[in-house]
Amino acid sequence: MRREDICVATFDCYGTLVDWEGGAASFLYALALRLGDPSPDPGMALRERWEAIQFELLAGGYRPYKEILAESLRVWAEERGYPWDPAYGEDLVRAMRSWQPFPDTRPALLQAHAAGLRLVILSNTDRDIMAHTLRQLDLPFERVIVAEDVGAYKPSERGFRFLLEQVAEPPEHILHVAFGFKYDIGPAQRLGFHTAWVNRHVEAPPGPEQPDFIWRDLWGLAEFAGGPGPVPSGAPSHR
Repeated sequence: MRREDICVATFDCYGTLVDWEGGAASFLYALALRLGDPSPDPGMALRERWEAIQFELLAGGYRPYKEILAESLRVWAEERGYPWDPAYGEDLVRAMRSWQPFPDTRPALLQAHAAGLRLVILSNTDRDIMAHTLRQLDLPFERVIVAEDVGAYKPSERGFRFLLEQVAEPPEHILHVAFGFKYDIGPAQRLGFHTAWVNRHVEAPPGPEQPDFIWRDLWGLAEFAGGPGPVPSGAPSHR
């Protein structure tokens, strides 16, 4: 794959651009304390179990993402013996709207865009939550596609097919960049996209797919696009 062959970079949003893991772990740990658990498991362990529940729900028939969030949280709470109140689901939606980008997200994507890449989001969420997230990102996305637009959640290929229609480019001209290996890498590759896995925790791949790139952060995209990468403000680039 040559840089000049790629004209569009597409992204999973939560976990790739936005700190989904940290935001969810903090929310769940705080909720456990609020419900009287004196010694919850570490936040990341709580988040891993909750996400596994959510992944199973996403594989079912489409329903609004706020319902998925609430139902997955209810099941998680019941497993841990916590009392349930539907208001907790609403609390999670509010929290998700405010989760913040990783420090590398904005500068790396701005470099990629300045180098000529079109930027597009394909996310397992809804328009309401994404509208708030876009305020946090403040980036020049050409298109933002959410599960609500297509009536399906990744790893279904339906969203990727819709994306291809929207960007009007063949898949071999697109690089899909994602943290969610099991949500994104497989379906994107099956449809002919090039792929980059953002492996921030240096983990073993959770599946047999082999991405074109494995990056610790989004600076890999900036450098692939031809940008200077993580150069301090005012410092010369030696690329």
